[in-house]
Amino acid sequence: MLTFDVVFWSIRRRSGRPRPWEVRWFVGPESHSKSYLTKPQADGRRSQLMAALQGGQRFDMETGLPEKEWAALSMPTWFEHAKAYALMKWPSAAAKHRASIAESLAVVTPVFVTTQKGRPDPGVLREALYQWAFRAVESETGEYVARCDAEDVPDEIRKALDWIASHSLKVVDAAKPEQVRAAFTALSKLLSGKKAAENTANRKRMVLSNAFRYAVEERALLSRHPFLAVDWTAPTTSDEVDFRYVPGPRLARDLLTAVSDQGARGEHLEAFYGAIYYLATRPAEAAALREEDFNLPPEDRPDAWGEVLVSESHPEVGAGWTDSGKSHDKRGLKHRAKDAVRSVPIPPVYVRMVRSHLTRYGAAPDGRLFRAAGGGRVRSTEYCELWGKAREAVLNPTEAKSKLADVPYSLRHAAVSLWIKQGVDPAEVAYRAGHSIAVLYRFYAKILKGSSDHANRLIQAGLDTSDGG
Repeated sequence: MLTFDVVFWSIRRRSGRPRPWEVRWFVGPESHSKSYLTKPQADGRRSQLMAALQGGQRFDMETGLPEKEWAALSMPTWFEHAKAYALMKWPSAAAKHRASIAESLAVVTPVFVTTQKGRPDPGVLREALYQWAFRAVESETGEYVARCDAEDVPDEIRKALDWIASHSLKVVDAAKPEQVRAAFTALSKLLSGKKAAENTANRKRMVLSNAFRYAVEERALLSRHPFLAVDWTAPTTSDEVDFRYVPGPRLARDLLTAVSDQGARGEHLEAFYGAIYYLATRPAEAAALREEDFNLPPEDRPDAWGEVLVSESHPEVGAGWTDSGKSHDKRGLKHRAKDAVRSVPIPPVYVRMVRSHLTRYGAAPDGRLFRAAGGGRVRSTEYCELWGKAREAVLNPTEAKSKLADVPYSLRHAAVSLWIKQGVDPAEVAYRAGHSIAVLYRFYAKILKGSSDHANRLIQAGLDTSDGG
């Protein structure tokens, strides 16, 4: 308990003791004392304590220390605080966000140290922090604890964790401007030393910001957010899609055909890539599609559209970050309520593709439309490998070395770009793609701006035919 009720006594000399000069004071009803070798030392300490009281500091009854000294004594290290922050976020965070938090903290924590002497190998230290200190497991009592505190830790990892625990700065020292700038520098680089993508660096800085906010608002370790004291401007970022590398309709169809031409696995997954292109699903959403999600028109109506209800996403993250222990997380739609469902119309070309897929392969026992070679979930390693071979088959050597259609996700960009260019209302495009209007304009600003001429002509046509009423 902190109080201003402090009374100082005069310095007492106690003969026959190794430290004969004793400073004495009361904090509330509790008495405290400290002995020194010489009288000037005792006088100096007594003056310090009196100056603290005169400066408006309260004293802690238990320790007898002024408020600032008591706070410094009880102040956790950054490493201790980072572990507490990761555990606080774990229960409510998605698996990918858990991994992102651990990754960001594993980058900044080695910056907030008192010395570099004896520093462990960077790779070992990163693994110790990322996989052991900032990853949680469920204890026997049902509570989440840091993995390093619950499981047997390899010797090399334990030594790295012991080093970081012994040399970690106090939170108040990690919050100093020079330390925060050093953290920004570390977050802007990859392990190789190369510059990280701006979006990646900004995402990691947000984790650091939230960890400091936790220290200010919930743990009261700091009086203000340290970012406010740093004269630093985040680099400008551009989320806009680079349309030089987005495949057009013909190239997209050629790539789908090239996937199918790769034998049994390619034939089986052609409709998986088709979902990304014709429905603009994210790969993780396509992997979660089930037979029951599709409402296909009768076969005697070959030009009719169908409908699919997109309601789940299965992003890959690693078994250690999910509650289920599986390598993928089972989530609702991105940036949507847990039970949100997105209805997406199916063009006839994809209706035929889905119907052909079901006729030939059927669905998995749990209803999933697409399966890996071994029958499990379609993994990114599998569909990216097939995609790489398809690019080699379709693109010329120069194009293959570029970013043109470099990943399957390019098909989603191709779909949204096509819809916009064909004059589909942006609100409808955003809904079908699972975007907000704001995100659509941020990613596809050039195409949307390019369609303004068409809009102007429509408006002008209406003005020209007006009766003037």
